Parts: sequence; structure tokens; C-alpha cells
Amino acid sequence: MIDKIKHSLEDAIAPLQDGASIMVSGFGEAGIPFELLHAVLDKGLHDLTIISNNAGTHEVGIAALIKAKRVRKIVCSHPRPVNSETFLAAYRAGQIELECMPQGTLAERLRAAGAGLGPFFTPTGFGTLVAEGKEQRVIDGKGYILEQPLHGDVALVRAHLGDRWGNLTYRWAARNFGPVMCMAAKHSIAQVNRVVALGDLPPEQVMTPGIFVQAVVAVGGER
Repeated sequence: MIDKIKHSLEDAIAPLQDGASIMVSGFGEAGIPFELLHAVLDKGLHDLTIISNNAGTHEVGIAALIKAKRVRKIVCSHPRPVNSETFLAAYRAGQIELECMPQGTLAERLRAAGAGLGPFFTPTGFGTLVAEGKEQRVIDGKGYILEQPLHGDVALVRAHLGDRWGNLTYRWAARNFGPVMCMAAKHSIAQVNRVVALGDLPPEQVMTPGIFVQAVVAVGGER
């Protein structure tokens, strides 16, 4: 019997190791798996690469990992949202690396990885600092740069409902990067507000099929 439900956050993140590249869902503060991130902090993991839309806010979630000097590198599109002083201080002190790219490029790199595709050409960033070190071509009079698929060891996502097969639904903007990150990672862990019985999720409402999810843990609450 397939049962991907984990009974604690510690059990859910058990496969994570030092040096892992971790994809973290979220847009602003919607859909961020704060509880999973704090479990990673409590586990004491180091030398992490975080792939996310932003670099964390205040001193929670991603920012908590940065403050504790657990993060080696951030890959994101928006490193300086409001209240991102923790990342700023670490970056200015030379304690963390940054790879920054346009948000659409980030999303497409994730999608390419999840779909099993290779590199792709995009006009976004051509002729700018974003293009430095990358192959550039002019095709039919339009400039493009070559971008690589973006894979991750683990995806940590926040969903609304999940079942024991790993099927997930999301609430509103909390959906954001969750589905594509689950596809792009080798191992996906979802924290959900509630676990439902198999069959309770209408197939047409499943936003992340269970084939892309390896663990589900209920934490309760709404966000």
C-alpha cells in the first residue's frame, strides 16, 4: 500500500544531508513551508544551496537558515524583498553567494528541469549583466541567451490538502512555484494543512500529482 504520510517534520526531512540543494516554494510569504525550513534548521544541516523566489524575510524560514550560517548560496529572482536585512547583512559580509535571474527565467529553468528538457534560449537579459558568461546568439535579428535547466536535490513546498499518495492542492497564490519545484527536484516534501482520505481530492483539482511527491506531513493552520 502506498502511504507517503510522515508523522513528524523530523521524519519528513530525514533524507536531507549537508550540502543539499533545496528548492523552497513561496511568493512573498505565500506558500512558504516555514515549519519544514525550521525543521531543517533544527537538524543542523550546513553548506546548503537554496533555490527560491526570494532570499527570505525577517529572521524566519530561509532568513533563519541564513542567520545561522547554514546557507552557502542563494539562487533566486528577488533577493531583496521588504524586510530582507538578514540576507543583506550576510551578503555584504561575504558569507553567502548569490545567483540572481529574472523571475520568468527562474520559472522556465525549473519547468525545463521538471519536463526533462535541455538548455533553452530566451531573449530576457540579452545584452545585460544577466548574459555574462552565457552563450548568446542573434536569431532572425533577435538576441537570445542560453539558460540551463535548474535541478534540485529536494523540494520543500507548502500545500493546502494532501493524500497518502502525495496528491496536492494549493490555496490561491500559495500555489506559485510548488508544482514545478516538485517536478524539478529528486525528492519532494510537502507540508499540508490537512491530510484527506484517498479519493477526496477530485482528479481535476489535483495541482501536483503524487508521482512527483515522496513525503507529506500535516502541520495544520492556514497560510
